[in-house]
Amino acid sequence: MDLRLAGQGALVTGSSAGIGAAIAETLAGEGCDVLVHGRDAAAAAAVAERVAARGVRAEVVLGDLTEPGVAEQVAVTARDFGARILVNSAGPFAEHDWETSGPADWRAAFEGNVLPTVRVTQTLLPSLRQHGWGRVITIGSRAQRTPPHDTVTYSAARAAVVNMTTSLAHHLAGTGVTANCVSPGIIVTDEERIDGSAGERAGRPGRPEDIAAAVAYLASPLADYVNGIELRVDGGITGSP
Repeated sequence: MDLRLAGQGALVTGSSAGIGAAIAETLAGEGCDVLVHGRDAAAAAAVAERVAARGVRAEVVLGDLTEPGVAEQVAVTARDFGARILVNSAGPFAEHDWETSGPADWRAAFEGNVLPTVRVTQTLLPSLRQHGWGRVITIGSRAQRTPPHDTVTYSAARAAVVNMTTSLAHHLAGTGVTANCVSPGIIVTDEERIDGSAGERAGRPGRPEDIAAAVAYLASPLADYVNGIELRVDGGITGSP
């Protein structure tokens, strides 16, 4: 199926590895020019090389989005790159439970997962609105709905991201810019290390490409009438609400 993405530009934050890298490569396969973001120059360059091999334009922007001013600068670079698609994929994972987590852990979870998403999005939004078409897609987590006991800070931060996306969708109604969230389940990159229960409902484990396919659809003009959703891509492990 042609997703009608050829010639569009995209910024994928946190795309130097893992799910973000898969998203960058999948969008490139659909004809998108991609701005690859990360903190490791060599890793980001390697992803950009694979993106460029798809016959599209690929550039790299580096920076720790939690540092003052960096998220805004990355967004400005994306604007100048011509990005009309923003995929907020960056965000650190950490394990903390109620007994061991302290104020610094909660602060780090929100400063790493929520505030960078807000800053990049706020800075890029005027450009998207000016052009009358755009996509803001944020990566959530199934943990925000059924949080494991040892990821309370991360799960709370990702729940904030999901709710924030819904609010943004309402804010952008009628502008041609949509906001949606994709929440992965257990995603593995090395199948030799899989816990057998990870993919028991789907019959196989989740892979980064599964998330990337969902993002590509939501990024496309085919999803013009999809706005404000949380699309759970977890093989059914979360169950129905």
